Amino acid sequence: MNNRGQLFVLSGSSGGGKTTIIHEVLSIRKDFVFSVSSTTREPREHEKEGVDYHFLKRDEFLKRRDAGEFIEWAEVHKHLYGTEHRQIDKMLELGQNVILDLDVYGASSIHDLFPNAVLIFIFPPSVEELRRRLENRGTNTPEQIELRLSRYPFERARGEAYPYHVLNDNLMDTVDSVLEIIEDVISSRAKRSI
Repeated sequence: MNNRGQLFVLSGSSGGGKTTIIHEVLSIRKDFVFSVSSTTREPREHEKEGVDYHFLKRDEFLKRRDAGEFIEWAEVHKHLYGTEHRQIDKMLELGQNVILDLDVYGASSIHDLFPNAVLIFIFPPSVEELRRRLENRGTNTPEQIELRLSRYPFERARGEAYPYHVLNDNLMDTVDSVLEIIEDVISSRAKRSI
């Protein structure tokens, strides 16, 4: 029987609700862990080092990237983001189900290395709602909001290729849909390993 954990990736546009959805999933599914990514951006007011991200200076990030420590990395909105290879392998080997919050580039890289990774794309109800959410955050300048929105058509097109799509129109309905996908995948996997 295979006791290796299952890898899940949530992607979507900035402001699409991925982080909130992941927090809700983790509060319900105690058999899941969140893989903390590294980033060069500054922490937001509510974010904590080692919980939400590993916040690195750009030169430290580049040093780790060049040493091959990241399984995937990308530059998004002028900041670097990366996922540590050793961390993912360790959690999966321990039989933990791992959930990642990645952009579409990162998800593609992860899927290349972990073909069994489950990719879920979170869609906003509309571009207008996405703009409203970004504005309500209060952490982005108007220029940053426009930069994030300019990526939406590309992200949406890439997200259409994901095997799972969830519309984030209502948070708890969205969380329920993600949990249903997780349960289906875990159950199918358990049946195959019997």
